[in-house]
Amino acid sequence: MATAKKTPAAPAKKPAAKPAAKKAAAPAKAAAKPAVKKAAPAARKPNAAFMKALTPSASLAAIVGAAPLPRTEVTKKVWDYIKKFDLQDPANRRNINADDKLKAVFGGKAQVSMFEMTKLISDHLK
Repeated sequence: MATAKKTPAAPAKKPAAKPAAKKAAAPAKAAAKPAVKKAAPAARKPNAAFMKALTPSASLAAIVGAAPLPRTEVTKKVWDYIKKFDLQDPANRRNINADDKLKAVFGGKAQVSMFEMTKLISDHLK
């Protein structure tokens, strides 16, 4: 069986790109497109479960006050307390170092993550 040798095809040459011409054409292209305005989204109605006023436990009340508050406000006040006393771990800002008041809320733990913190706080709301 005789096979014919194939000669490799010469690679096709690409024309040299002109970077200056492309840069000049880009702003013109962007200006040519009409600006599309998006319709304003409908006003969101807050979830009633988050807005329901809950009574904090005695240990949580030492931080946020004894008045019934929605969960969102409780979380804001706890974060204000954490920032006021600089209780975030400097090495890992996602961790909260508990002082005496927060240890009672965190179940005696000296350090919790900010994600675990919300779960522990919800145990102190009725």
